[in-house]
Amino acid sequence: MPLKLEIVTPEARIFSDEVDSVVLPGVEGEMGVLPAHANLVTTLTHGELVYTKGGKSTHFAVGEGLVEVTGSTTRILTDMAIGVEDIDEKAVQEALDRAKHALENIKPGTDNEEVAAVMAMIQRSSAQLHVKRKRHTL
Repeated sequence: MPLKLEIVTPEARIFSDEVDSVVLPGVEGEMGVLPAHANLVTTLTHGELVYTKGGKSTHFAVGEGLVEVTGSTTRILTDMAIGVEDIDEKAVQEALDRAKHALENIKPGTDNEEVAAVMAMIQRSSAQLHVKRKRHTL
């Protein structure tokens, strides 16, 4: 019995297909999902999502979001989902460096939304670099 996996961002449906298993980053650690998993809704955090289909694993860098698991479907709503082959390591490293520089130069009393935006960029960039560099060593 396969598991339907759907990955959706605000921009597009990134993935929709039947898979054998999914491992995703939750706020309390990695979580594995197999067909007939108990129903749940949980929070997704920045990190690596891996799904397996036919013995082949596919890797994504994902951002924050929500996960809904039913017995036959796993739906992921996230602010970022990028396949490892689509990550431009140099561009992401430059974005991370810019974000860190911006964070260092934020003046006290700066709007919390600006700080949150910079922190989100750091987290998204770090997740992408982690996934890309982890795949380089394999």
